[in-house]
Amino acid sequence: MTDLPIQDHPAGEGTISEPRLAASVILLRDAPGGIEAFVQHRVSTMDFAAGMVVFPGGRVDAADESGWDYPADLLQRHTAAWRSSSIATGATSTQAETNAGTVLTAAIREVQEESGLSISAADLRPWANWITPTDMPKRFDTYFYVARPSPGAEPQHQTTEAWQSLWMPVDGILEAEAAGTLKLMPPTYYLLKEIAEFDSVDAAWSAEHPVVPVLAPVGSLAAFLKERESRR
Repeated sequence: MTDLPIQDHPAGEGTISEPRLAASVILLRDAPGGIEAFVQHRVSTMDFAAGMVVFPGGRVDAADESGWDYPADLLQRHTAAWRSSSIATGATSTQAETNAGTVLTAAIREVQEESGLSISAADLRPWANWITPTDMPKRFDTYFYVARPSPGAEPQHQTTEAWQSLWMPVDGILEAEAAGTLKLMPPTYYLLKEIAEFDSVDAAWSAEHPVVPVLAPVGSLAAFLKERESRR
C-alpha cells in the first residue's frame, strides 16, 4: 500500500481544538479505463478545504445517533474495523457499536444530501480514519468508507459546497493533481493512491485493509501543499 505520513500526536501551541466526528464516502465504480471515483470540486469560498477536490461527506449530526436499525453482524464488523479509532477505544462493546452505527448513518445521509444517491449500509466498507493535525483551527476525526453503489445507481451534483460533482478516473485525478490542475487534501491524495493500486472495485472491496488512525504531524498540511507545488 501507499506509504502514509508519519503518525504523530504532538502538542501544538495554544489551545488545540477538539476534532469533530465526520464521515466521508469514496464512491467507486468500474469503467473501461479503470476504477472511477465520484468526487466534488469545492467552491473557493468554503472555510475548510476551499477549492479542493473531495469525496462526499460531512460532520456527524445529533440526528445520526438514532432512528437506524442495522443488522447485528454488520455493526459488529464495522466496530471491529474501527477498533483502533476514537469511537471504539475506551468504549464498551455496546457503546462502540452505537458509535459505529452513528458514523455509518452520517455517511449514508451525507451521500444522500450531497449526491441524491440512496446507498445501502451493506454497500459501505470501513476503510480509513484520518484526524486533522492539531495545529489546524478546524479539525475533524473523519471516518472514510469505500462504497460500491448498485449497478445503474447514478449520483448527481446537488450540493452548494461544490461547483461540480462527477465521476473521474482515479488515475486521472492523480495525474491532474500532479499537473497542478486540481488540488487534493492529504487524506484524499493518499486514499486515491491506495485505490489506484487495485484493478477493480471488487479487488479493493475484498482486500485486507486494516484501519490505522492517522494523525499527521503539526505543519504537515502546509508541508504537503508546498511539496506538491514544488513538483510542478
